[in-house]
Amino acid sequence: MHTHLRCFLEYLRLNRNASARTVCAYESDLRQFLSFLEQHLERPADQITPREVDHHAIRGFMAVLYDRGNSRASSARRLAAIRSFGRYLRREQQIDQEPGALVATPKQELKVPARLEIPEVEALLAGPDATTPLGRRDRAILELFYASGLRLSELVGLDLEDVNLGSRLVRVLGKGGKERILPFHRNAGDALRAYLGDREALVRRAPERATEAPLFLNYRGGRLSTRSVDRLVRRYVSATSARIGISPHALRHSFATHMLERGADLRAIQELLGHARLTTTQRYTHVSTAQLMALYKKSHPRA
Repeated sequence: MHTHLRCFLEYLRLNRNASARTVCAYESDLRQFLSFLEQHLERPADQITPREVDHHAIRGFMAVLYDRGNSRASSARRLAAIRSFGRYLRREQQIDQEPGALVATPKQELKVPARLEIPEVEALLAGPDATTPLGRRDRAILELFYASGLRLSELVGLDLEDVNLGSRLVRVLGKGGKERILPFHRNAGDALRAYLGDREALVRRAPERATEAPLFLNYRGGRLSTRSVDRLVRRYVSATSARIGISPHALRHSFATHMLERGADLRAIQELLGHARLTTTQRYTHVSTAQLMALYKKSHPRA
């Protein structure tokens, strides 16, 4: 099974164009499953053949995850990895049927994505000190996050050539290597223009990296990491809001929610966010309490 797993991961990299992060997640989930199989079948994974893995074994693994207190979302993700592995094995004619298809997916808890209200976003965007170079950089980061609904990995992966200030468009490489072109508004454009005036000074601190042209740089002149940007966003949120657990992804949620509340089409929001399935975008169709009360007062004959 270890050999088949290595071939499957290589298939994901080369044929499915999966990112390194995605491949790593699949590997982690499937190695957990193989460890369970070793205990369940009482022999090493290298001595286990794909045809010995049936839906009973997968259900047993799901039961172990439940006993460990894993969330439903975490268990569902591992089951999805097992199913993908099973489809690959069937395609390679190692098995006749994909056993994961006979195992029900744990019912997901419906959670409203964390987001900021518009006044909180305005306070957040005004948080960085625009009189300093790094403050201007931070404001450009926050403005672009909220203006275009970017993922954290998409923002740190931007290069200088990906931004067109004249047209106010940014080219993004999303999940699965899919490219999309996103607009941003004038405020974000002004913040980017102000930051780009300082960027050259940061580049001169790392002349050995002249072959690279990342958009957002750290104080040493290198590309900002996802961890650095995550800390940056959380620091400004804690300074401007009483909210807890607001991450860069919450700015993406705020972007989608505010667009939807102002009448944007759900299909258009799907395109902007780069979601492969419309069902993923439908998380944002929740109605805020304030909207609900306003609608009630407007529509109910006795309200």
